[in-house]
Amino acid sequence: MPNTEFLTADNAAVLLVDHQIGLFTGVRDITVAELKHNVTALAKAATRLGLPLVVTTTAADGMWGPLIPELVDVLPADLTVIDRSTVNAWHDERVRAAVDATGRRKLIVAGVSLEVCAAFPSIAALAEGYDVYVPVDACGTFSDTKREAGLLRLQQAGVVVSDYASLVVEVLADNASPLAGAVYGDLDMPFATLVGQLSAAFAKNG
Repeated sequence: MPNTEFLTADNAAVLLVDHQIGLFTGVRDITVAELKHNVTALAKAATRLGLPLVVTTTAADGMWGPLIPELVDVLPADLTVIDRSTVNAWHDERVRAAVDATGRRKLIVAGVSLEVCAAFPSIAALAEGYDVYVPVDACGTFSDTKREAGLLRLQQAGVVVSDYASLVVEVLADNASPLAGAVYGDLDMPFATLVGQLSAAFAKNG
């Protein structure tokens, strides 16, 4: 059955999988700078909107290294990153328990790489009754072929494929919200910044 219920601040949570320095060195389908920007913006805006975050790494003390520092800087201070060994984050009981504990049934999943770190837990969570959304521009992978294969697998499984900003503004829902200005600031979309500057200029000139 098609998933037509919208994301809200009360029904959604975010799972960020393996946005680690070592994995970023291999990303080829999006620039490292853009990927850093997008996942950081997603985490900032989601936190501002009150969405619970679950964040994981794999072998952080080994070959893949720690989370990118830009992401660490915007995560809630009391958040504990779950370091695991399983390829599929959903197969780690701590990750699954942390997601279940949010009480939310809609799950936004981003990861590096797209076709493994994002796709595997997304498909597994979908099988357990979650509605799952993947913001592809907050994910990265190691070739265009891997990106295409990952997107196909996600879509074939029934995961909703989108972008980080669209999912966030879906949760925001109302531009009259007192959070709207700060959320758009968190998203840091160049065109939105220009629109804001244009609006400010018009307001100044009466």
